[in-house]
Amino acid sequence: MPMLRAPLVTLVVLLLCGLGTGPLPSESHLTPAASYLPRLAVQGGAPDAALLAHDVSSAPRDTYRSTGPGIRYADRFRAGSITKTFVAVVVLQLAGEGRLRLSDPVERFLPGLVRGHGNDGRRITLRALLSHTSGLYDYADDTSAHPLTATAALRTATAHRPTAAPGTYAYSNTDYAVLGLVVRGVTGHGYATEIRRRVIGPLHLAGTSLPGSRTTLPAPHGRAYTRDPSDGRLTDVTALDPRTAGAAGELISTLADLNRFYAALLGGRLLRPAQLSALLDTSASHGLYGLGVFPERLSCGVTVWGHNGRISGSYVRTAATRDGRHTLTYRIDTDTLDEADTLEPALLEAEFCPS
Repeated sequence: MPMLRAPLVTLVVLLLCGLGTGPLPSESHLTPAASYLPRLAVQGGAPDAALLAHDVSSAPRDTYRSTGPGIRYADRFRAGSITKTFVAVVVLQLAGEGRLRLSDPVERFLPGLVRGHGNDGRRITLRALLSHTSGLYDYADDTSAHPLTATAALRTATAHRPTAAPGTYAYSNTDYAVLGLVVRGVTGHGYATEIRRRVIGPLHLAGTSLPGSRTTLPAPHGRAYTRDPSDGRLTDVTALDPRTAGAAGELISTLADLNRFYAALLGGRLLRPAQLSALLDTSASHGLYGLGVFPERLSCGVTVWGHNGRISGSYVRTAATRDGRHTLTYRIDTDTLDEADTLEPALLEAEFCPS
């Protein structure tokens, strides 16, 4: 399956262990995926790349590898659309608590807000938002707009006709901007507060944060670069305003935190069985996307679950087995990866389908 689109790059020009404590996972035990990593720099054109694999499914191991000094094990980085999985967990927890139903229309929580130009919140359910089957136009596609709030992002989206009919899969950052507003409407708190209380705190994700309007990255961190498509020149975009990304992509995290998060999620520590089943239900999108995660079936018959994230200066991908016992997160310090459609699947094959 081709890499899912997780834009927010042009609009915002604008991933089991404690950080900084104890020895790093082994770099000397080079798994096939770790040995493959340098190709992301050589063929993919990334300044630096790094991965962290955690596997307790057979012989327990942790493997960390970096292609250069630009990325270190404990570095914080912008995780882009991986934010969506965190938001989905909050919404599904609220469903498990009976505070909302996935079949509820958006109109119940945001009356009159999703209207105009063929958009109708009475016909769009929370499940449709979670699965990207709402049809709402992706506000990140309007390069003339730089909305700094979710309501402004929604106004940008509803100024356009729907991209697709409700029920048709079409990835849209607008869906999760709306879900962020729904979380506030249900709980009285912003999605960031609920993510901290329900996910970051309980899992002790010490390197994960939602920056709000803060333009800097917490220490330790490296640099982040975007590449000019016309001449290939790299521009430092380490500092940026993440408010345009919001609930669709503002998260900051680490390799270890993202592995821990997806291991806990797929291992059943964050959601009740009914909600975990809903998370993995891809029927609405005909197998392309669940509710905040997506599957990728590999050549050896293994299906991995996770998400990718792209934002100016950063690309990250986490994939995990269905039981969460084998996870891999890799990242590069730029938002563009040449030959991504072949390099990323090959890296996942190397990790999860060893010969």
